[in-house]
Amino acid sequence: MAEDKRDQAVTEAEIAVHWKEEELIYPPTSFIAQANMTDETVLERFGEANFPNCYKEYADLLDWYEYWHTILDESKPPFWKWFVGGKINASYNCVDRHLAKHRNKTAIHFVPEPEDEAIQHMTFQELYVRVNEFAALLRDFCGLKAGDTVTLHMPMTADLAVTMLACARLGVIHSQVFSGFSGKAAADRAVDAKSRVLITGDAYYRAGKLIDHKEKADIAVDEAAKEGQKIEKVLIWQRYPGKYSAATPMVEGRDFIVNDLLKKYRHAIVEPERLPAEGTLFLMYTSGTTGKPKGAQHSIGGYLAYVTGTSKYIQDIHPEDVYWCMADIGWITGHSYIIYGPLALAASSVIYEGVPNYPDAGRPWRVAKELGVNIFHTSPTAIRALRRADPDLPLKYDHNFKHMTTVGEPIEPEVWKWYHKVVGHGKAVIVDTWWQTETGGFLCSTIPGLHPMKAGSCGPGVPGIYPVVFDDEGNVLPRGAGKAGNICIRNPWPGRMLTIWGDDERFVRQYYARYNKDPKSKDWRDWPYFAGDGAVYAADGYFRILGRIDDVINVSGHRLGTKELESAALTVTEVGEAAVVPVPDPIKGRVPHMFVSLKPGYTASKELEQKISDTLAREIGPFAKPGKVWIVPDMPKTRSGKIMRRVLAAIADHKDPGDVMTLANPEVVEAIQKMS
Repeated sequence: MAEDKRDQAVTEAEIAVHWKEEELIYPPTSFIAQANMTDETVLERFGEANFPNCYKEYADLLDWYEYWHTILDESKPPFWKWFVGGKINASYNCVDRHLAKHRNKTAIHFVPEPEDEAIQHMTFQELYVRVNEFAALLRDFCGLKAGDTVTLHMPMTADLAVTMLACARLGVIHSQVFSGFSGKAAADRAVDAKSRVLITGDAYYRAGKLIDHKEKADIAVDEAAKEGQKIEKVLIWQRYPGKYSAATPMVEGRDFIVNDLLKKYRHAIVEPERLPAEGTLFLMYTSGTTGKPKGAQHSIGGYLAYVTGTSKYIQDIHPEDVYWCMADIGWITGHSYIIYGPLALAASSVIYEGVPNYPDAGRPWRVAKELGVNIFHTSPTAIRALRRADPDLPLKYDHNFKHMTTVGEPIEPEVWKWYHKVVGHGKAVIVDTWWQTETGGFLCSTIPGLHPMKAGSCGPGVPGIYPVVFDDEGNVLPRGAGKAGNICIRNPWPGRMLTIWGDDERFVRQYYARYNKDPKSKDWRDWPYFAGDGAVYAADGYFRILGRIDDVINVSGHRLGTKELESAALTVTEVGEAAVVPVPDPIKGRVPHMFVSLKPGYTASKELEQKISDTLAREIGPFAKPGKVWIVPDMPKTRSGKIMRRVLAAIADHKDPGDVMTLANPEVVEAIQKMS
């Protein structure tokens, strides 16, 4: 596998070197005039000479019950803790503290997918009432308390925001699973989190269809039980209060309709728990290079301070802004930049239920116009899809964005330019952000009121982040070297996860062992964070991210571990071996192609290809369906028996696989090529 990765890195380096440097585009003066951050001394204030005390600026954006005594506990690297001794509550900071000034201001605009349904506008006062009532239900009906975990498998509704903030109020650790994931995937995460309560919804809209979501809850409970984890209660939010919209029946004694239970908790007030800053706010499971998803364990104080600070300075969010992040709350982007960051700043945050191109590609611009959205945040996948649908369509709408964010994967310069010129009407600033589930918030981006933009480059490290690019041997690749390397972060920061839930050893091994030269060192400088992404460091100090260097495929913003996909394929009786490779796609960025070889006695067929594809959709989610299933006579392998995924990727992308004569079975390459 190491040789596969080196080959991939070489290919990416060649691409990077031959990309031309794009011109710098400066923010308009109208944006700078209102920007939250135009003071160039911020770069000095957050420089290494002032680390870690610089992060007091972010923490001071929040309300604390008790101030901390230690800003950064460095005693046990890399398990750093921030704002130690501080007491805080995330729910209070996102809701209660805004009531004095913003009680009647909209906190959440919920936009149903059906365009004939009214948009719902929830004020901070209503959010306060609903969060308190649901917190009382979780405490009194479910017996949940600070430190307990609860798994959420909820669709994109305002109820999800209420649920997360109610958990945070009690100190209950929430683990939201993307609603597109299967019941089995939800079960895997509930088992790992040891949740005894599952919170879900009966149904939601997707591409014009009302989907039965409750059926996944039944599967999740059954699958968790097989693994020894009993889910005692399933709480179900109704898409239409007072009406059950799923075909899957309720299970008596286990399933409960939230909308009915809440009648007992009307007007309840739950005092927010005063929680340690280094306590856990939530788990966010992300795919890794092994089949088992890993739970990124995020803190309360450090995480909330970091997403609030980056929301203010990088996203330029003011309380009077209407902000729409078109991500799913089931991913880290939704946690950090739909819920916690924007609401901590008293912004109005939009939650959209369905797909952005339903009923047509003009939908986002109609929503933006109706709500007065002035900050827009989405992924390159969505941008590519909207561009392909009708490249001139956004020009026909008079929405008015001051600021646009792109997130989740690198964006091609041509697509960036379309986003800027057509979607932003040439007037909006763009921040092309790079970060990860594990990091909590942005790592690299321009500060929009200070830095010029450059298509295809995310920019420098954000304030307080000190990136570096290493080669495979640990040598620093300096600015302008023109070579691809591994981007790492030299320092700790408050938004970074505490650890992998229940697996400290894996945390150290995956993120710190690669470039740590002294495991006994207590100096943070000896513990660079290994992001697992390739990058080029340009002469102007901007970073261009090249994508993953490990075995994770980013499909439309969904990070899918190849081992997870391969494990699912191997559950098909006929499959003997499986290998997944990413293949470029004009809309989704990358799509997985599944190569399988069969056990003796089985033969290839279209029906078997469909069976394998359906299995991936069932085990993981419909977005995991491969672009193509290849049933091959054998896998190309090294003499040590390793499958050469580089060769398979080249064939799938109709490229020259290169010299294959060193393989143990070079003849199979030609046989596979004839299938393409």
